[in-house]
Amino acid sequence: MNTPTKNPLVRMNYLIKRRHETSREELLVHWFANHMPSVIQSQSDQKTKGNDYAHRYIATVFEEAERPIGESWDGMAQLWWEKELGQPKHDHGTVPTDTFQELAEPYRPWATHEYVMLNGDSPFRQITLNNAFPSTSAGFYKATFLVTAKKDTDYNQLFNHWLGAHAQNAKSTLEKVGGFRYVIGLSTDPNQTRHAGMAELYFDNQQQFIDFNNELKPDGMERWVDPQKMTILGSTTKMVGIP
Repeated sequence: MNTPTKNPLVRMNYLIKRRHETSREELLVHWFANHMPSVIQSQSDQKTKGNDYAHRYIATVFEEAERPIGESWDGMAQLWWEKELGQPKHDHGTVPTDTFQELAEPYRPWATHEYVMLNGDSPFRQITLNNAFPSTSAGFYKATFLVTAKKDTDYNQLFNHWLGAHAQNAKSTLEKVGGFRYVIGLSTDPNQTRHAGMAELYFDNQQQFIDFNNELKPDGMERWVDPQKMTILGSTTKMVGIP
């Protein structure tokens, strides 16, 4: 069994939830139109100055579910850095700096090590009549699993199993039903975070995801993970800030 290769960049994840008086559409409009361009520009400025900067910036838009499985989130921003960012003294948006942060609940980064198990991808739209970025990517169904470990879990055992037997099981099942991308993110400090990690699985359509769930066989992951505390979020659109 091949050992998965860890991405040398650290992925910082930001789970985003709108304030109760904000509509989902309002949040997303200001995220794309106001917040993303400012992040893109700030990272370009930092790169020009020779400072640390985000090498990639992608935001996943989660669908509204009639019967959500686990936690409810509107989206997730992901930025890839050469080294892990420290936790801010105050959550981002506690004092808003733009309209997006006025509409979103304050948020903080969650650092993960990334392992790409299956390296297909969904192309982003090539924009020619406006600024090239931010852009969008669609035409897929993505399932994001936020994984919470059971109390007193040995994380070394969990991560070894996850990257070994479980990853091979999930990858082969994903390929069998026609999926094209599979990424695992493991928390850099799982004792200090709500989730031990996440899995992101890409399919051509939602039916393939349903087929995946029906085909996937148990492999012992339940020893460390409580399925009742699993959060599963579906999406069909990504916003691409820095490809």
